[in-house]
Amino acid sequence: MKKVRKAVLPVAGLGTRVLPATKSIPKEMLPVFDRPAIQYVVDEALEAGIEHLVFVTGRNKGAIEDYFDRAYELETTLQNKGKDDVLAELEASIPEPGSMSFVRQQAPKGLGHAIWCARDVIGDEPFAILLPDVLVKAAPSCLAQMTAAYEQSGGGNVIAVEEVAREDVNKYGIIDPEGGTEGVIKMKGMVEKPDVDSAPSNLSITGRYILQPEIFELLATQGRGAGNEIQLTDAMARLMEEQAFHAVKYEGRSYDCGNKIGYLTAIAAYALNDAEWGAEARQALADALDGAS
Repeated sequence: MKKVRKAVLPVAGLGTRVLPATKSIPKEMLPVFDRPAIQYVVDEALEAGIEHLVFVTGRNKGAIEDYFDRAYELETTLQNKGKDDVLAELEASIPEPGSMSFVRQQAPKGLGHAIWCARDVIGDEPFAILLPDVLVKAAPSCLAQMTAAYEQSGGGNVIAVEEVAREDVNKYGIIDPEGGTEGVIKMKGMVEKPDVDSAPSNLSITGRYILQPEIFELLATQGRGAGNEIQLTDAMARLMEEQAFHAVKYEGRSYDCGNKIGYLTAIAAYALNDAEWGAEARQALADALDGAS
């Protein structure tokens, strides 16, 4: 069993569900309270012990790469003004040199194709995938809970899942559990947006994965699926015929920042839980609700 050292973050999407905000700003750079959404995802990966992050980018995504670089003019200005606390917070977001790679997905061919673009950087190692649209508030982090399950189950492939209302299963990818639905759950299949009456469970896939490198061979030959795109779930279903898959019902809550209401909910949740500003945020939101009524 090899350690999970690398993670892929597909960030080439256009963010059409949150236009016009994403017309000139990458959706991953939209602020969630006091920092861009991508920072929370990176922090989650680092907490889980990830040593190298691979960003799969597209055109007009240069702001992401710049964000994780040094900003000498800004740092000098903060230093000269004695704003050491702000400077320290800024420097905390700077990664170790050489710990990030950026590869380009030249055409929007689907999530499966985006993951395949990272194949040369990942090599022959198991790796994590974190979808930046989804923020997961959890302690320990969602990916840290998954890596623990990965080690507990002896390797293989691991997917994060959470319970959804039975009447909402037709909105998500749903797993088909082989046994029970508690702890680390052995899987025998997955269904994309099943009918409410025929869904095999109410456990939806959250957007966090640990996969074995053999997935790249399958993605290389994967035909187009839903939306005329190369779907990761289709390749995962093929890999499941050869390798074990387990699901982890993690402790925490996810926020889908890929739509406007989910993004708004995430801002409120992270503001309310901020150690320094939470109390003031609660009052500000209460005042806003009073003013809107």
